[in-house]
Order: sequence, then C-alpha cells, then structure tokens
Amino acid sequence: MTDARLRHGRASLAVSFFAQGMAFALLVTRIPAIQDRYGISDGLLPVFLAAVPILAGVGSVCTEQLIKRVRPSVVLRFAQPAVLLALLGAGAGDRMWQAALSLGAFGLSVGALDASMNMLGVSLQRTYGRSIMLGFHASYSLGGIGGASLAWVGAHWHVSLLVSYLPVVAVLLPVCLVASRWYVDGEPAGAAVERAEGAEGAKPVVFRLLLPLCLVMSFAYIGDSTVSNWSAKYLQDTLGSSEQLSTVPYNVYMVTTLLGRAAGDFGVRRFGAVAVVRAGTVLAAAGFGVVAAAPGAWAGMAGFTLLGFGLCVIVPQTFAAAGRLFPDASDAAVARLNIFNYVGFLVGSPLVGALGDAWSYRGAMLVPMVLVLLTLVYARSFGSEAARYGGGHERPRTVDVG
Repeated sequence: MTDARLRHGRASLAVSFFAQGMAFALLVTRIPAIQDRYGISDGLLPVFLAAVPILAGVGSVCTEQLIKRVRPSVVLRFAQPAVLLALLGAGAGDRMWQAALSLGAFGLSVGALDASMNMLGVSLQRTYGRSIMLGFHASYSLGGIGGASLAWVGAHWHVSLLVSYLPVVAVLLPVCLVASRWYVDGEPAGAAVERAEGAEGAKPVVFRLLLPLCLVMSFAYIGDSTVSNWSAKYLQDTLGSSEQLSTVPYNVYMVTTLLGRAAGDFGVRRFGAVAVVRAGTVLAAAGFGVVAAAPGAWAGMAGFTLLGFGLCVIVPQTFAAAGRLFPDASDAAVARLNIFNYVGFLVGSPLVGALGDAWSYRGAMLVPMVLVLLTLVYARSFGSEAARYGGGHERPRTVDVG
C-alpha cells in the first residue's frame, strides 16, 4: 500500500467525520424548531430523541453482520448519503409520521456510519502504526462547530428547516461521494475481534476488567447526550433565551471539546491519564452544577463551556485505557467498549426529559452531574498514575505517511 494512497484514505475519512459532525449538529441544535414544526409535545419529545440512538444501535449491529460480506468502505459509501438525505427529510415534512420516518432513517444510517467510519479509522491507524484517531474525531468537532454555526444563522434569520438544510446537503453530498473513491480498507476490525475472542478465557477476563471503563463510557455519553439533545431547549425554555441564542451552547461545547482534545495529549504526557481524567471529571461536574444554578442564559453558556473542557478528555482516555489493559486484544476491548456510547445516549436523553417533566429541568441537570462524578471512583482503571500516551500501549511508528 503506497504512502500516497494512505494519505488520500486518511483525508477522505476525515471528510466523512467532518460531514457527520455537521449533520448531527444541524439536527440536534434545531430540536426546538423541529418540535414546533411537527407539533411534538414535551412528553412525546423524549420518545423521538430516544429512538435515534436505539435505531443507531440496530444499524451498528447490522453493519457488524454486513461487513462479513462487503468491505466497511462500501457500507460507509452508502451510509453517508443516507444520513444527509434523512437530515433533509427531517426539514422537509410537516406531519408527525414524516418526522418519525426521517428520524428513524437518520438513526439507522448514523449507526451504520459510525461503525464503518471507525472501522476504517482503526484499520488506518493499524497501518500507520501510530495514533491518528484523535485527528478524525477533531474533524468531527470541526463539523459540529460548522453545523451549529449554520443553525444559529438559521434561527437568527428565522429560516425554515428545509432552507437551512438544503444548501448543506447539496454541498456535502457530492463532496462525500467524491471523497469515497479514496477510502482505504485495511484488515477488517471484525477479524481482530474474532481472533481475540477465540483466545481461551478472553471473554470473561475482558468483561470483568473492562466493566469499570464501560460504566465510565456510559456516564460520559449521558453527559454528552444531555448537552446535544437538551442544551438548546434548556436555554430557551428554562433560562429564557431566544431561539437564536439557544443554538449557541452546543457550538460552544464543540469548540471547547476541540480545544480540550488538542491540548489533551500534552496533559496526559505531562501528568498521566489518571490525573487528566480526574481533572476532566471535576470540570464536567462543575459545568453541570453551573448550568443547573444559572440565573440566566449567559451563565448557562459558561456552564456548557466547562462541560466541553471536562467531558472531552474522558472518552478518548477510556479507549486508550482499554488498549493498555488488553494490549493483545485491544480491538475486542474497544469494540465492546464502544457499545456503551449508545447505552449512554439511550439513557441520558429520556432520563433528563422524564425528570424535567416530572420535577424540573434544573434538577434534571444534577443527575448527569452525579453520574459523571462517579468516574472518580473508577479513575484507577485508567492505569497507573504514570500512564502516558506512548508509554508502550501504542505500536511504534512503522509507516510515515503524513
């Protein structure tokens, strides 16, 4: 495999991550507008929000079976346009069944997209012989920032959902189709998982030792889903902001996530994974506390800023810790761990919605705060205090392709 082909594969996959980040941000930051357009009640909204990660899980499971017959790049080539077209459908309808159909299609295709993108990312990283996954997820954050910014423009000028979504889809769809020509398939992730599972005693050992990290992953994604699904509605309905201003918290969250990830590797090298995770946990919990007690919209945005800086380091370090715990079965560990991001999204969105309706949305923000704080209990699972990136759990650089 030539260096040029690897570079092209890496760039094309970054485009895919970027497009997914933009599409997801455009959907979640306009939830109040989608609710108004389709007349979805506050009681029914959590059902719609919960359906997306459930169907994403189904799409991911189907993809795991599908790649036994076709390459992950083929799945990604079809899943990416499906996500963009489902987004467009969510902005084009005006009846409840149309919203259900569009969001259902979005969930199924996002599950296939997530699975196939990360399969390609893992195989590319294996070929490179060094960590490049954070760069792909940084592209996702950049796409999220762009999508949230466009959502702000749409809310500011009172642009309809269809008019907001159509230009984005018209640009991203052909770009993604062209970029898909350069996707690079490496060793299928499923093969590595099967080999690891075939090792004697691997399953019970992996589950027992991985369980604390699985819980941490769920807690982190409960916090993340609270921001992505409820920040706009919380700012508008609880803190009294305008629709325009309600699109800002997710954008701020994505910016701070990007900045935190950019500096996170240095922090791990300098202070160790355990210290970085503990600091991120405290920052994230403080952010939820500020959001819950905020007297107004700007104070609420300060809380979401803290949340971004705190939560952004937890998930990447959870995957890194799994790699350190199981150096001979890291693919199996990461594959199993990844399931729990859907668990977090599934639990987080309806949990906050149900508590908000039954109690108050301010009080509901305290629940993810407490769950995120539980990460401190499992901090030792991230390795010794001296654990660093490059401390033996990553393979040495074998290919230098940029």
